[in-house]
Amino acid sequence: MATFSGGGYGTGKHAKPKPSISMTKSTPTDAESSTQQYDEKSIEEEQFECNGGTDELDDDAEPLCSLATDDSSSFFSGDSATSSSIPFDSAALYSLSKRVGDKPGEQHWESESQQKTFAWKQPSDPVVEVSEEPCEDDAGNLPETFWLDMCSQIKGGDGMNVVNLQLNPERNTGYNGTHIWNAIYEENCLAVDGSASGPMCYEERVLYRLLSGLHTSTTLSIAKNYYPPSKKKGRIDWEPNPQYFMDKFADHPEHLRNLHFSYVVLLRALKKASPFLYNYEIKTGDILDDEMATILLKRLLDTAILRSCHDVFSAFDENLMFKEQANSISLQENFKGVFHNVSSILDCVQCQQCKLHGKMAMLGYGAALKILFLPEDIYALSLSRNEIVAFLNTVAKMSESVREIRELTQLYWSTHTRLEKTTSSDQPVLGGGNMVSSSSVDLEGVEILDAAVEAVSKLAKQGLINESTESKLIQKAFQRHPELMVLSKHYGKNLRKFLNFLPSIDSELILGGFDDGEPDAIVIGTGLAGLTATLNILDRGGRVVLIEKEHRMGGNSNKASSGINACCPQNSTYGDFLESFKEDTIRSAGNSAKLPLIETLVENSESAVRWLIERVGVDLSVLAQLGGHGHKRTHRPRSGMVGAEIIYNIQRAVKSYEKSGMVKIMMDTRVTALKKKNDGAVVGVEVVSKAEDGKNKTLTVMAPNVILATGGFASDRSHGSYLEKYRPELMKMPATAGEFSTGDGITLGTSVGAGLVDMEKVQVHPTGWVDPSDPTNPGKILAGELMRGVGGIVINRDGNRFCNELGTRAYVTDKMFSHDPHYIKTKKWNITNEIPTFSLVLSASAAEGAKKHVDHYLNKGLLKKIEGLEDLAKWMNLPLSKVKETVEQYQRDAKDGRDQWGKTSFSGVPIDNLMDETFFAGTVTPVLHYCMGGLTINKEGNVLDENQQVISGLHAAGEVSGGV
Repeated sequence: MATFSGGGYGTGKHAKPKPSISMTKSTPTDAESSTQQYDEKSIEEEQFECNGGTDELDDDAEPLCSLATDDSSSFFSGDSATSSSIPFDSAALYSLSKRVGDKPGEQHWESESQQKTFAWKQPSDPVVEVSEEPCEDDAGNLPETFWLDMCSQIKGGDGMNVVNLQLNPERNTGYNGTHIWNAIYEENCLAVDGSASGPMCYEERVLYRLLSGLHTSTTLSIAKNYYPPSKKKGRIDWEPNPQYFMDKFADHPEHLRNLHFSYVVLLRALKKASPFLYNYEIKTGDILDDEMATILLKRLLDTAILRSCHDVFSAFDENLMFKEQANSISLQENFKGVFHNVSSILDCVQCQQCKLHGKMAMLGYGAALKILFLPEDIYALSLSRNEIVAFLNTVAKMSESVREIRELTQLYWSTHTRLEKTTSSDQPVLGGGNMVSSSSVDLEGVEILDAAVEAVSKLAKQGLINESTESKLIQKAFQRHPELMVLSKHYGKNLRKFLNFLPSIDSELILGGFDDGEPDAIVIGTGLAGLTATLNILDRGGRVVLIEKEHRMGGNSNKASSGINACCPQNSTYGDFLESFKEDTIRSAGNSAKLPLIETLVENSESAVRWLIERVGVDLSVLAQLGGHGHKRTHRPRSGMVGAEIIYNIQRAVKSYEKSGMVKIMMDTRVTALKKKNDGAVVGVEVVSKAEDGKNKTLTVMAPNVILATGGFASDRSHGSYLEKYRPELMKMPATAGEFSTGDGITLGTSVGAGLVDMEKVQVHPTGWVDPSDPTNPGKILAGELMRGVGGIVINRDGNRFCNELGTRAYVTDKMFSHDPHYIKTKKWNITNEIPTFSLVLSASAAEGAKKHVDHYLNKGLLKKIEGLEDLAKWMNLPLSKVKETVEQYQRDAKDGRDQWGKTSFSGVPIDNLMDETFFAGTVTPVLHYCMGGLTINKEGNVLDENQQVISGLHAAGEVSGGV
């Protein structure tokens, strides 16, 4: 993919001049022209000076305005390096220089308008003629295709080479672009009455802020890459000029806000175009480059920011534009016309580097506006490859600029104690004058400095930082390090949080732990519940000791595959609502339903998912309707298994606190007892862990809060286990839970008087994979609801369907067990009976709906790919006629919209010609999966004793708790 970088053509006057023209058919009048007179000699000198400061360059240095070239093309480049039909790549080169000579007679302008525009003796003529009678539909609206030519004035040259953007980064060339920026801002007038006076309309403000954002981005790139490499100056690479940055923006934060606004607009377009771009086919003739570009593009589209920043994307709404009924058509025509005019001005930039990046950014803007204004179903026909390249590079350009603000600010404060701006004579004139006047502005933060020094001093006295770190922080404080100043302002009086957040300022700081004091909480167990509790405490400035008896984190949460359920009412696409989620949960719980706990689960489900997306950074963008749910509310990643994705990200977030000492993680450590005071309050734990010499050692850890998150007991088949005590008939049933699921937390809780609830409620999941290479292994891999949710059907040994595959787990399991006469009579499984097995069959379209999972199961040998119905029947060891009868009946049921078991949602139905269908089939069996019973808790997660009273200091989360 073309490198995500930029280029620069000076800065100019950033503040918008009063508009001097309006979008009309006529050329500017003499009176209008008179307001734009320039000294022709000074213009000539400005336009052709491009030296970056002669004292900064070596004698043999290449001209900074020229373009570096190579023989290769970027991933998105044209089919041929010399193709004359490439609209953007050629435009960035030397098309203008061919038409401009040293003398008037040698000049070859395409039009008189272009010559006048370049001379800057008057505003540029309109590029797009507005007809007297616009082409409207019967309702008085412009056609959907109105915005197709948004980028038409960003023209290309002839017969030029493809430009490698990696060799042409955006940087200071010394080119003075004042006249360019002046003209660009003066073009931004959408007046429909021919008047340029009066306040800007909404659409004009949008366009101005976009142009200002581009201007800001260009200025930032110049500041970041200001001084060129120079042997005589001892510079190996380009170096920044933070003073130039401060001079431009210290008194004009609105320009930085306009940059952020532009970035939001581009991100909104990227979000809207994501489905189209995700499947965009990249073809340049280089297979490896194409594949790499495809991977990078999908990685960009899979980033958390595009999935989670709902508020960011709603900060700008293109649907609010052009709402003024009387002038809507004129505003749209003028908006596009002004954009065309601004685009044409770039042809007058003499610096080739500057023109390259200017045109690329405008082409990126044009593509973004097309995406926002055009219907999504015509993207494929309306967006060219070069527009997509420019769009992605412009998104990256703005992203880099946002980062450069922080970097340049930090560089400035590393050498300054107050905000001092130079005069215009102190800096080379790159943009037509400084954006701010010369002055010195004292920071108001003497109190903040005092708070910073005080906090550092206290940390040092308590031994929480060493002498080297103390010295480093004091130096940062006196240099007014911006992040340290902000941290001190808000957290200087809270040493725990102050120390907790210090690594965000400098990850190299050496911080001490809190060994001399007890933590705020002890969390036992590192599954999703334990890690979530830990991270929430850490984020609030608390300290945690996290204990895990296994050698790795994650527990059974690592194995989750189908998704996490949450009702998100704002997602009106699927019509879900809280009451529906609540009713589905109550129905699933049956007589064991605990309404306060169910309401807590349902009402907080959306915020839980949003936290995983926004705080933890997990992709949960795919929604599915799975068994027992009336709507699509099961969230999973676009790629990857949901459990592994969540655990990986959340444990990384937790471990980021280790260096500060805010969290201490004790692996391979078993909690053997809870410590309590005489009043019954739990105040700590006793643990056994392995020392470095391999011997066990016993430790006591004290804390005012102990959180049990140790999971269930589904894998404990030992004598006297909870499974034997409460559900002995299930002792031989295979399980998906890991061998570590032995009910440790329940034992710890009951040792201090905790009550138990629903211990007999052990969930049997209907579909665990039977590994054909090891069919009797009691440990099974779950075939999650997703396999049935995408269209998988369950068939018994007789070749018949026997249930609604989208029913609850309890319902489908009951239908499976009902193949046994003893179970039908007693509703209790006979432990001496063989556990039944069934076939889970997916069509090709159903498998595509869960491709990541299907590929995973195929790789493990749990699924088999089968071509045609005949081979499927052979695999099932059944007559072809029987299997054909069953599948054809399912096809008829799908067309009717209902089957005999009440199924009304049919996804992934096999194609009509079953002999040509590709099937994916595997053997499944009921498995122990989850323990609904456990410690009694209230809706705040406090553990209750047998009399329903809170046990002070003891809490439970996840499967160890009962009643949910």
